[in-house]
Amino acid sequence: MSIRTLDDLLGEGVSGRRVLVRADLNVPLDKQTGAISDDGRIRAVLPTLKALVDAGAKVIVFSHLGRPKGAPDPQFSLRPVAGRLGELLGAPVHFAEDTVGDSARSTVEGLADGQVALLENLRFNKGETSKDDAERGAFADQLAAFGDAYVDDAFGAVHRRHASVHDVPARLPHVAGRLVLREVEVLSKLTGEPERPYVVVLGGSKVSDKLAVIEALLPKVDRLLIGGGMCFTFLKAQGHEVGSSLLEEEMVQTCRSLLERSEGKIMLPVDVVAADAFAPDAAHDTVRADGIPSKRVGLDIGPETVAGFAAALKGARTIFWNGPMGVFEMEAFAHGTRGVAEAIAKADAFTVVGGGDSAAAVRALGLDESNFDHISTGGGASLEYLEGKTLPGIAALEN
Repeated sequence: MSIRTLDDLLGEGVSGRRVLVRADLNVPLDKQTGAISDDGRIRAVLPTLKALVDAGAKVIVFSHLGRPKGAPDPQFSLRPVAGRLGELLGAPVHFAEDTVGDSARSTVEGLADGQVALLENLRFNKGETSKDDAERGAFADQLAAFGDAYVDDAFGAVHRRHASVHDVPARLPHVAGRLVLREVEVLSKLTGEPERPYVVVLGGSKVSDKLAVIEALLPKVDRLLIGGGMCFTFLKAQGHEVGSSLLEEEMVQTCRSLLERSEGKIMLPVDVVAADAFAPDAAHDTVRADGIPSKRVGLDIGPETVAGFAAALKGARTIFWNGPMGVFEMEAFAHGTRGVAEAIAKADAFTVVGGGDSAAAVRALGLDESNFDHISTGGGASLEYLEGKTLPGIAALEN
């Protein structure tokens, strides 16, 4: 794979040039106040933006946020992001009220060297996500007209065949930003010859969401630790009752087959925290994983499982973690995720957190991010990379 980098672009000189930067600023917003509740993705793109600003480029940042339906929707506006980005950069960020309209044009035209603009949410234009090549291409033409060069630093979006990710780089000189380059370098280590033992921890709600990556990783890993809501379908496949816990009945036979083929690599919970209801104040206690009462719902892995998982992680040399072990957003059911995350952080291993809810959990639980070698910004993208899929955004950057 041959990809030109930001350093290549900087080496050519960018002073006075308009540089488009596709960032992933899809940050969570508080539903009540509209405030940003986790600015991790904004901070992740700062090294690329600062390098361009310091080199005198006119920087035009664009991103999506949420899932608007191809038309403006105030609840998905990037305006709060522009404010926070300006705070982190230490200089105002000029905000365009639209993506390719009058406001965007005047904002871009008004930029001085070393200044930054942020366009409104790309998904306010239906051309961004259109499956019609012509419609998507027309939107890409409008975006490309704003720039002299293109930088992709949105790893969280590289698995999408969207205009800003796949089509704009075909129209401009294009390079990978610092974040995308780091993500590819790290994940390439996991798909190549990782140092062993190689242990993968998977959580989250559904087996169906992780089936492809389980199939891809099972021959390559030494241990596969499974927690979160997805573990109950595996427990059912072993013949255990799971009460009212999350269960994908249609996946039971698939899980049974995976267990049979795993040669003992798959490690499941031996105890779980079961509650009377899916609620933060629900009555709960720890029960054996093979004896969940019929009217109870499993919401976390139990302390014995945490200890077992920690023991498996202690001797690892490479660790990849994707997906929480329980409903970490509720304090009563966050102990499993915290315990496993702390075990990963303490391991004498190359540790990668696979984005999405796992990265959110690290920050929400107040864990020191520096204790992990890499925290990905792309949950879905990192999984698809490990599955061996071709990612449209990465393919578009290849020479």
